[in-house]
Amino acid sequence: MMSDSTQSQTQRFSVSAEADSETKTTVSTRGFEFVVDEPPALGGTDDGPNPVEYLLGAWAGCLTVVAHTVADERGIDLGDVSIDLEGDLDPARFLGQSDDVRAGYQSIDVTISADTDADEETLEAWLTEVERRCPVGDNILHETPATVSLEH
Repeated sequence: MMSDSTQSQTQRFSVSAEADSETKTTVSTRGFEFVVDEPPALGGTDDGPNPVEYLLGAWAGCLTVVAHTVADERGIDLGDVSIDLEGDLDPARFLGQSDDVRAGYQSIDVTISADTDADEETLEAWLTEVERRCPVGDNILHETPATVSLEH
């Protein structure tokens, strides 16, 4: 029998999206709306970040929350935190030009800068735990079962 502290506390998150044009989408969640669009060079109107930029932003936002949570738990005095993410993406598969490359990022580099007096060993342990516990990073770094279906 599971104790109360190990019982599943699964929470469901959801978004709904409506296509405003071939490249622009309005996404709604919990009373918020945001626009996903492409830059003009990719046929869009540049009314918002594109999907792969949102993916990087989602990971940065998640890392920020987890970084502070883990620092608080470990008594690490964390000042300013900044996170830079860069990814390399070859659009050949997306454009139907080649199946030789994946459609998504070939690689993503994440750099976290933190203003703290903690020693190197403490920071390495902190970073390992932040990476281990970040839900968005987990979805990016590990395969996630998903289904895509069509209603018409």
